[in-house]
Amino acid sequence: MSKPGVARMKLIYRLGWHAWRTFYWYFFRWKIYHFERVPVDGGVILASNHASFLDPPLVGTAVPREINYLARESLFHWPIFGWLIRQWNSVPVDRDGGGAAGLKAILNRLKKGGAIIMFPEGTRTHDGQLQPARSGIGLAVIKSKVPVVPARIFGSFEAYSRHMLIPRFLIREMAVKYAEPMDFKELRAEAKTCSKERLKEIYQEVADQLMEKIAALEPCWDDGRKD
Repeated sequence: MSKPGVARMKLIYRLGWHAWRTFYWYFFRWKIYHFERVPVDGGVILASNHASFLDPPLVGTAVPREINYLARESLFHWPIFGWLIRQWNSVPVDRDGGGAAGLKAILNRLKKGGAIIMFPEGTRTHDGQLQPARSGIGLAVIKSKVPVVPARIFGSFEAYSRHMLIPRFLIREMAVKYAEPMDFKELRAEAKTCSKERLKEIYQEVADQLMEKIAALEPCWDDGRKD
């Protein structure tokens, strides 16, 4: 497993970063493809499919920089766990991951040069198949000025789907693969002057384009490369 640098990480984040990487490597023989496509500095959105509770740290710890994660607002009230997820740059959102406060927090992190993981599908898949995209991520993309890197996770549904009580350790392999960044320059320009109805269409169009790019990423199980 390649080990990119971990410069500029807070101590607690760095410790967790190493712990999660060790966890995925030992229990799921994880593979990483094209992490270099994620900018090492500046604001960026990582847009990934979502099949398991294992997905957020899988996408985040595969890259050599701190990542911001979305977490339900209620989790921040837990005495120890709430403190820990704050150290891991978690952004409080409501149950559905939307709301004005959550969007404002997301945009603030991006404006400050942070990277954040979002799931266009909005929730974990029930059957392992990719789901239709929701427009929420399109709103965040248009309101921000940062690149978006699509990513696809393979194997996490088989390892720990929403139907399982415990993960299937050691018998399932997982991988994450990143696509080239997307900038949505033309749609962002159009969004500045279009009607409200067209604006809603743009949000969904962005989300759909991201899901198309995610779907186009194919697994590389047999080529032996770990980019």
